[in-house]
Amino acid sequence: MRHILLLLFIGICFHAAAQEGSKISGSIQANGNIFIRDSLIGAANIPQYDRQLFGGETWLNLNYSNWGFDVGVRFDLFNNSNLLNPTDSYTANGIGRWFISKKIQDLSITAGYIYDQIGSGMIFRAWEDRPLLIDNALVGVRLQYDITPNFFIKGFSGRQKNLFGQYGSVINGLNAEAYFSFGEEKPWSINPGIGLVHKNINDQTVASLVNVLSTYNPVDSIGARYNTFALSLYNTLNLGNFTWYVEGAYKTPENFFNPLAERTLFNGGTTLGKFVLEPGTVVYSSLSYANEGLGISLEAKRTENFTFRADPFVALNRGLLNFLPPMAKLHTYRLKSRYIAATQELSEQAIQFETRYSLNDKWTFGVNFSNITNLDQLLLYRDIDFEFNFKPSTKLFFLWGLQMQRYNQEIYEEKPGVPIVETIIPYVEVLYKVDRYKSLRFESQFMHVGNDVKANSRQDYGGWLFGLLEFSIAPHWTFTASDMFNIAPGKNSPEDNGEKLSLHYPRFDIFYNIKNNRFSLSYVKQVEGVVCTGGICRLEPAFNGVRFTVNSTF
Repeated sequence: MRHILLLLFIGICFHAAAQEGSKISGSIQANGNIFIRDSLIGAANIPQYDRQLFGGETWLNLNYSNWGFDVGVRFDLFNNSNLLNPTDSYTANGIGRWFISKKIQDLSITAGYIYDQIGSGMIFRAWEDRPLLIDNALVGVRLQYDITPNFFIKGFSGRQKNLFGQYGSVINGLNAEAYFSFGEEKPWSINPGIGLVHKNINDQTVASLVNVLSTYNPVDSIGARYNTFALSLYNTLNLGNFTWYVEGAYKTPENFFNPLAERTLFNGGTTLGKFVLEPGTVVYSSLSYANEGLGISLEAKRTENFTFRADPFVALNRGLLNFLPPMAKLHTYRLKSRYIAATQELSEQAIQFETRYSLNDKWTFGVNFSNITNLDQLLLYRDIDFEFNFKPSTKLFFLWGLQMQRYNQEIYEEKPGVPIVETIIPYVEVLYKVDRYKSLRFESQFMHVGNDVKANSRQDYGGWLFGLLEFSIAPHWTFTASDMFNIAPGKNSPEDNGEKLSLHYPRFDIFYNIKNNRFSLSYVKQVEGVVCTGGICRLEPAFNGVRFTVNSTF
């Protein structure tokens, strides 16, 4: 039935496209993986390597506008995909999204699959992140009324998308936001907002929760709640060169699973992990200053028991109703991004400071510092990064820096008993513009890793050396070749007859751009690690194979 609806929609769009004032647009993204088994690095023992050999995903968007309406539909295809679970296979297809929107004077109406958020997203964010297969659209209705050009109020109701289905809980929300400016000689402004979200869990989920709670020792007995409310207050102040954002949120007591909470057994012993009934709070603030080559930003956040999901039985990246801002710099270099701090929903206290100063047109200096602990002051992550940029001419650019990290692998990757990983990473990049169309870029990083005294070896996979060479011919071609070499193997490095191996993990890429189309073909050999987007992370197993992508808009 869904496929028939899609074909019907396509036919209507192309028929209507011939009419005056109509507009049709769209896009397609297709990914493909050819899996080449390599048991030495751990690229084995999952369906794709053992028997399927190929996996891929495709998203096709079609949008049509006419008579004041905006209509869209998206077809999703997953064949032997490893996005949902990197150690398993997922195959499905169907309508991944559809929507209809219309504005009647100052009232905007949207029905279908909706992406939106309140404030920074602390109590509600419906969003999509394809590399992690996060698609948390709200399936329902949203109304927004613009009382004035600078003041709106909106409300929504629906259920959160769950792959090609929906979670059982019903989500309702209200949000009001305004903008006020003052002064003429020294103007300043405020942008306050308030949001309220109500989650109502269905009877089936509550019954399952009651069944689990009935197995607990009476000392751990808690009630099951149907309803949870989350309130958020936020404001942005702009005053001269300063911008200050602050947001605070409170969530009424709800049932959620705490993996670190002690549960009392009937024999008198204890174990970790149980459902609890607790309220939640989160406070976040950022202050930034920018003027004449100097930029400074300071962020702080405190989070306690602020997991907020459509279903209390899902974990990791499933069923997320909200988004908590990350408190560590998002690095682009390969070794600098090997250890990344995933946002902690239950217990996190963090600060981040960054400054950049341009001495002149040639020299720029930057420092970033992040420190993240839990509420008991246990160190989770610390990162200090010094960076220098030098541009002696329009053809030549140098960047070099030094990063030092401390990363709690026991918490972030759930590896019990391992020490905090300590790294020192010097890095350098050189960009040379051969002429108007051609450029050559070189990149290199070295990671020194501390020792694991108990294992009598270096921590995790040990030390690494990374190098990359990129050649670009604008506007069409880019060629890259890189290698990540395990120069000083650690306790988790592959071994042969008891001897740790220094393995190479090469990668080769070809990118081609033509008009609205982008194609890529890559050979990738990748070590196990963490993949993150905006503080949302997951542990990725090793990969060996060929990847290709197609991205096109029309």
